[in-house]
Amino acid sequence: MRQVASLLALLMLAGCQTATRDELMREPILTPPGTGLNQFPAVVAPEPTAYEPPRNVNSLWTGRNADFFRDTRALNVGDIVTVKIKIDDKATLDNNTKRSRDSGVNVGADLKGALGSWDLPTVGTTLGLKGGTKTTGKGTVDRKEEINVSVAAVVTQVLPNGNLYIAGQQEVRVNFEVRVLSVAGIIRPGDILPNNTIPYDKIAEARISYGGRGRLSEVQQPAWGQQVLDRGLPY
Repeated sequence: MRQVASLLALLMLAGCQTATRDELMREPILTPPGTGLNQFPAVVAPEPTAYEPPRNVNSLWTGRNADFFRDTRALNVGDIVTVKIKIDDKATLDNNTKRSRDSGVNVGADLKGALGSWDLPTVGTTLGLKGGTKTTGKGTVDRKEEINVSVAAVVTQVLPNGNLYIAGQQEVRVNFEVRVLSVAGIIRPGDILPNNTIPYDKIAEARISYGGRGRLSEVQQPAWGQQVLDRGLPY
């Protein structure tokens, strides 16, 4: 009995733990650079990159550094573009729903018979059924989001029509908390501003994630044991 109690205590303690073993009693670990490029892999076929002939050893000219005579905006695979994310949304919703239904059924039957010359008395039977349902629902949403950040993304593919697929991730660690900003999507080269920036609302199939991990995030999230109970309990 004591062993069973100890095992249950260990399971309860494990259910309260949300940090991984590598982050136990230490700050969260940053992911290696380039992880954000693989977080949202593109599902479109890649376009072959243009081949640049090698520079002549007797010449000082190279097309890679000729920024004075060409557009410095991101156009090719590997180029960097800065995404400006400025979200200031507010939504208020209030819904009320009421539903009710009443139903009833009455069934009657009379039984009469005879036994030889004797008439049996008439027996009457009545069966009544009554049912009703009532549902009342109310939902209120009052949401306000304000985000004003910038993140540099890398062009990972050039689509056949010239559009660019970009992906990028930024991680900032302060004490024992890591804030992660990820962005991915498809952009048009014409939407890139002359300073090589693009607003987030110009990104098609945009995937923007802003969150974190660490001690504060662990406290805000319920432990996995409580999440299992929330999913398993019907009421």
